Amino acid sequence: MWTAILVAAIACVALKLAGYLTPAGWLERERPARMTDLLTVALLAALVAVQTVGSGMAVLLDARVPAVLVAGALLWLRAPFLVVVLAAAAVAALLRAAGLAA
Repeated sequence: MWTAILVAAIACVALKLAGYLTPAGWLERERPARMTDLLTVALLAALVAVQTVGSGMAVLLDARVPAVLVAGALLWLRAPFLVVVLAAAAVAALLRAAGLAA
């Protein structure tokens, strides 16, 4: 286990060093800037998907899925963030209270 931790730590340091050694002119070009913007969105979407339907090593479809769908629809409609959070929480709570979802 310690070997894996040391390898991961060395990889993190090497990645950070590569970031410092990357020329600023290369990062300011259009293509790398666009790639980093898209990568951020993709990583956030993957995190939301894993946290919504993941339960350990299994896929679990419960009240979180409709809550995330409601939140996505409200965000698409440009609702205030507090309204989005409260509506998603209310949907999950109502589904659990009605016994329709775990």
